[in-house]
Amino acid sequence: MSDEKSATTIDDASPPETAKNALAYLAAKVKKPTGDVFLLGALAGAFIAFGAILYLVTAAGEGFSGPQHLLSGLGFSVGLVLVTVAGAELFTGDTMLVIQRVRDRLDRGTMWRFWGVVYAGNLAGALLVAILFVIAGGHMAGDGAVGLAALETAAGKVEKGILQLVASGILANMLVCLAVWMAQAARTVPGKILAIVGPVTAFVAAGFEHSVANMSIIPIALFVKGFAGSDFWAGAGTDPSAFAALGIFGFLKNLLFATIGNILGGGSVGLAYWYAYLRKVG
Repeated sequence: MSDEKSATTIDDASPPETAKNALAYLAAKVKKPTGDVFLLGALAGAFIAFGAILYLVTAAGEGFSGPQHLLSGLGFSVGLVLVTVAGAELFTGDTMLVIQRVRDRLDRGTMWRFWGVVYAGNLAGALLVAILFVIAGGHMAGDGAVGLAALETAAGKVEKGILQLVASGILANMLVCLAVWMAQAARTVPGKILAIVGPVTAFVAAGFEHSVANMSIIPIALFVKGFAGSDFWAGAGTDPSAFAALGIFGFLKNLLFATIGNILGGGSVGLAYWYAYLRKVG
């Protein structure tokens, strides 16, 4: 009898139960003090940066292939696992707060202020890890292959057009928010990890745009371009002129329009599940 009861306790939640769990999860967020929100945002930015570094390590080398894309996505998923299991505030997941706005449980000003604090924290944490990574010489791994992967990845990101960035941002955050949503169904840490890995691997392998990931990937490339020594460029077999289009303006353009897409993508997932499971309960 006790074994049967124990098994029932760890059963994963059904979709309607998951929706209720997600609602409680979102409602608790805005009750935190602003300082705590910023700190947890900085941690999330750092955690996603760790995932981005794993992505770059896997992507390094000649002929970035389909299997490598999958492995890179798997490596990147470590970032969202850390955010979810350790506990942190990630802007892209927090876009689902639109549910609370639609339910009239959250005023517009509070929602935007919360997003602003989280976003600033994410950026601070991501930039800190990016700076430390380059100072530590992480870009030199593989005779500069990791730094070159950062440069090539960032160059591709800043070259995208506005519409492409918005569309890619929508798709990226639909998958990220599905991962966050499904994690609310799991009652164990292994269950949460399994829920997260698939959607995150898919968005990274497909090359979609995640604003918080780009807060570390593109700055790593900018720091490498601006401060890497001759040893790096000799090992990488290229020079800074090959990445002339990579600059602050391109970074800010990417960040702005990927963020808009992320808000639309995350909001659509949250609103769809609110409508399907929660609208009748308020």
